[in-house]
Amino acid sequence: MAKSKRDGEGVCVAIVASEYNYDITLMMLERAKEEVEFLGASLGPVVKTPGVFDMPLAVQALFRRKDVDAVVALGAVIEGETGHDEVVMNQASRKLTDLSVEHGKPLGLGISGPGETRLQAQDRIENAGNAVRAVVKMVRRLRDLE
Repeated sequence: MAKSKRDGEGVCVAIVASEYNYDITLMMLERAKEEVEFLGASLGPVVKTPGVFDMPLAVQALFRRKDVDAVVALGAVIEGETGHDEVVMNQASRKLTDLSVEHGKPLGLGISGPGETRLQAQDRIENAGNAVRAVVKMVRRLRDLE
């Protein structure tokens, strides 16, 4: 199978972004969109959820779509006064991984945290681009296996 000129050609990437800590996640969303364009992939639906914990339902709906090859989840789980950030991140990341395997489609975990400060979350905005690159690579590698 010949590789296309741009790694992402023929790959549709959907994005789910948390509205919680939106000052950070909005920048993550813009960075992810830039990376989709840079790779030559197509941008699928962009869904905003109230928080990271709410993402699995949106991701599941996107994975069911035949026109979506991969999903990138974006969020920032910032440490608070309790261990809530760990519960949110552990449960959401586990369910997102399960959905990826169940549907046979890559999920880019562009969610920073838990246990991070707001400043650390801002420093990790670039991880949104990393998540896009990862799913595009995985779509290509899975197609090579077919």
